[in-house]
Amino acid sequence: MIDCSDLARSAGFWAEVLGYVSEGPAVGTYQGLIPADGQGVEILLQRVPDHKHGKNRLHLDLRTPDLDAEVRRVVGIGAHLLTSQPIQEYGWRWHILGDPDGNEFCVIQPPGSSEQDRPGEK
Repeated sequence: MIDCSDLARSAGFWAEVLGYVSEGPAVGTYQGLIPADGQGVEILLQRVPDHKHGKNRLHLDLRTPDLDAEVRRVVGIGAHLLTSQPIQEYGWRWHILGDPDGNEFCVIQPPGSSEQDRPGEK
């Protein structure tokens, strides 16, 4: 469940970020999103009247082999970059971003997943 203030805006954002599609029309304050191929976990959006306060207790980590390209992609869709430089820990690199409602999520690159981490590969 992801809280939001505008179902259509959030559905468009998360569908594009995740490669999901709407699971039919919104029902009241809810909109379901499912993977475009129908295989995987459903995400449910809920329109709420209150604004986000404080840090999320739960957030999505989206893994990618190309951190910079994926961050550019999701920022182009409407995410807000919350870290100016990648955070690095135990070989992992990530940025923290906010969705259009300010909900945090991370774009994260595992160790050894970029071309620069694999000597001899192009």
